[in-house]
Amino acid sequence: MTVPRAIRQAFLAIEQSEGAGARVRRSIGTPKLRNFSPFLMLDHFSVAPGAGFPDHPHRGQETITYLLKGAVDHEDFAGNAGTIEAGDLQFMTAGRGIMHAEMPRQNSDGSANVGMQLWVDLPEKLKSCEPRYRDLRAAEIPTIKVDDGNVTIKIISGQSHGTDSVQELAYTPVWIFDVTIAPGGKVTQPLPVGWNAFAYTLAGSTAFGVGQAQTTVGQYHNVVFEQQGDTVSAEVAKDAKEHGRFILVAGLPLDQKIVQYGPFVLNTQDEVYQAMLDYQSHQNGFERAKGWQSEIGKSMVH
Repeated sequence: MTVPRAIRQAFLAIEQSEGAGARVRRSIGTPKLRNFSPFLMLDHFSVAPGAGFPDHPHRGQETITYLLKGAVDHEDFAGNAGTIEAGDLQFMTAGRGIMHAEMPRQNSDGSANVGMQLWVDLPEKLKSCEPRYRDLRAAEIPTIKVDDGNVTIKIISGQSHGTDSVQELAYTPVWIFDVTIAPGGKVTQPLPVGWNAFAYTLAGSTAFGVGQAQTTVGQYHNVVFEQQGDTVSAEVAKDAKEHGRFILVAGLPLDQKIVQYGPFVLNTQDEVYQAMLDYQSHQNGFERAKGWQSEIGKSMVH
């Protein structure tokens, strides 16, 4: 017998400025939701032409970027470069250290580039691993329809209704689904027991939970589920004017302390100080940062 997960809290992600001219709705990594292992930060970003995230470092985490509209170029100090477009993802493991830039495509119609970026903690033993990338193209993502076609699920990572995602995307186990529900549709998604889970609503109004505990949530909200239970249920009312769309994410909690200073995520204060020193003195993983400037970031230099 399955046990539905109750909702711990649901709150609106408030828009704020970030990077160079970007706008983000941050939900994880705010006073509303901290210490939600393995998740460190969730940003729903909108980057207009002329804005972006020029050269900056990372250590100790993985970043997962899911592009919803437009295109974003990336480039790092190891010579890696590429572009993700709408529907694509990039999984980046910072490990012992990376310096890179993420810059939006200059769309001909002047429209913004929109997406999600999730920061995931790395297990302590992997924080000193070599950095790596894995781009996941939209065409690689299995898509299924359930509830007589009323529900569409993109299985970015994990398993849904007997279909598996592409494997080996991130070091820390994380399941990610992009779910769209038509008016009158409903879905129940199993999640691993004991994992932390949340949904971020992109469009429409979706009712999460079952029975008396059901809560209807509008767009741009983070819905945090209790750890107890093994399924999440969602539905959209028959008389709804639009489809409900949300990103459902679950991850294995890591039993370790988190000490974060900006883009450095370690386990002790001393390790954070060391990361800052390593970055400033170009050592222990940041050797290639010395004198490096990305080509794509130069458009931001005035």
